[in-house]
Amino acid sequence: MSTSLTVSTPGRICLFGEHQDYLGLPVIAAAISRRVQVAGTHREDKTIHIALPDVDSSETIKLNGRIEYTKKRDYFRSGINVLQDQGLTFSKGLECSVHGTIPINSGTSSSSALLASWIHFLIRMSDQVPDWNRQRIGELAYQAEVLEFKEAGGMMDQYSTAVGHVIYLESTPQIHIEEMNPHFGSFVLGDSGEPKDTQGILGRLRNGVNAIVGKIRLVNPAYSLFTTSETETTEFKDHLTKEEYHLLKGTISNRDILREALNVLRAAELNHVHFGTLLSQHHRNLRDAQQISTPKIERMIGAALEAGALGAKINGSGGGGCMFAYAPKNADAVAQAIERQGGKAYIITVDEGTRVENK
Repeated sequence: MSTSLTVSTPGRICLFGEHQDYLGLPVIAAAISRRVQVAGTHREDKTIHIALPDVDSSETIKLNGRIEYTKKRDYFRSGINVLQDQGLTFSKGLECSVHGTIPINSGTSSSSALLASWIHFLIRMSDQVPDWNRQRIGELAYQAEVLEFKEAGGMMDQYSTAVGHVIYLESTPQIHIEEMNPHFGSFVLGDSGEPKDTQGILGRLRNGVNAIVGKIRLVNPAYSLFTTSETETTEFKDHLTKEEYHLLKGTISNRDILREALNVLRAAELNHVHFGTLLSQHHRNLRDAQQISTPKIERMIGAALEAGALGAKINGSGGGGCMFAYAPKNADAVAQAIERQGGKAYIITVDEGTRVENK
């Protein structure tokens, strides 16, 4: 008798630390109540067939050793390869389908949520069925999405979607995750509908900051993004272009905003106003120093704040995609304000990580 299984994983918003994790700096992210699910059963042959009705497509994969990739970001195949590299085997094929409610290519980690669901599903349907926890699933999703294709991203997306709720993530000098569940109210996610060049923006900013640090270390070999204060960066101003100096100051400022936010989130009682103010401060750096916002997203953020949101920021790599606003008491009014600016609004809450839906 075939085993039927459904697994789902949330998308995520980055609260603090946008464009920090690939530099080795910490991030704070929250899983959201929009999810992607993988459902399916075993087949008697060695074929995996995946129906993708949301994008009117499908995938067919033959299980026969390590699988060759057929396209960029071939995540279904990379997920299988990463698990086979871990010693899992699949003596039967799979008949499955994927469905999601996370906006696609909009900065809410739809691809990472898909991969975490896919890997979680494959683990449960493998011959071994190892009892790996959510953090392990996040690690494997990072391997399948980033390391397999030598891409530029950090590991926030995979860990935050897999683990769920709110996480504080340090990746240097080693992985450290602190799970939190502050008593948030509602957020409003606003999708601008503008396409974005995720890899282009990640590459520009990662390479830009690394080049700045390289220049500074010619003067001060001990310079570190982890320890140098924003005030101390002024001594390197003459060694950088105006744009480089602003990018460096914005990066250090965002690091310090995250540290302040971590104290707010760890407090016994959440200060909702302070939390919202820090979101907006973070956004101003992302807009002015990292230069990743767009006129439409600025209008959506402005409208959300005028409608009573306590704070708002762009979400994800930027250059389009989504913003979100913290609106614990007036989410409906904020959503309407965002939609008047041409965005698609979703009222969301913080959600748990990857899970089996039909136990």
